[in-house]
Amino acid sequence: MGRPSARGLYDPAREHDSCGVGFVARIDNTPTHDIIEKGLEVLVNLTHRGAVGADPLMGDGAGILVQIPHVFYSRVLPFDLPEPGAYAVAMIFYPDTEKDRDACWARLARVTTAEGLEILGTRRPPFDNSALSEGVIASQPIIEQVFFVRPPGLDIEAFERKLLIVRKVIANEIYREMPEMSGDNGFYIVSMSARTVVYKGMFLAHQLGAFYKDLAEPD
Repeated sequence: MGRPSARGLYDPAREHDSCGVGFVARIDNTPTHDIIEKGLEVLVNLTHRGAVGADPLMGDGAGILVQIPHVFYSRVLPFDLPEPGAYAVAMIFYPDTEKDRDACWARLARVTTAEGLEILGTRRPPFDNSALSEGVIASQPIIEQVFFVRPPGLDIEAFERKLLIVRKVIANEIYREMPEMSGDNGFYIVSMSARTVVYKGMFLAHQLGAFYKDLAEPD
């Protein structure tokens, strides 16, 4: 057999291997915890697509992107949320010391204020790292969610575009002023959106759901 030729949207020059990706959704757009459960099941079934290091409990990463669970966040947060779409959630990995976290936070707050975003508050998602190895736990970042209000006059599409820009500006500012934050155990914005939030980490596939307790919540 010869090499396939380009046809329609397909171009063999762009053919390449990639990590495993699964997609679960309801056609009626009803948010249910069953979607999360099936998503985690898909992830486990894709274990063969991930790599494992010399430490058998250390993987090269796994994650899940979900619709912002508005009912759940409204229940657990110590501050009030506006209606869905009127706020955004950023999932952030900070360095593993409070001092470095605070230094990054000061710059994040400064940039977001300058860009016209109001911070509603923060939350640290509860976790259970008992199934992780000592090596993974030793490098575990401080994980925090930051909630932002959608500025007046912006529809959700314009808000999403602004969030993308602000995300880049925050990272560039922190990396410029604190170059060490761009490496391992540094600062990283996992996701920043008014629609979705990403839960991820350097896990084996089956460790993700056990680590983030949020993913077990029915709402």
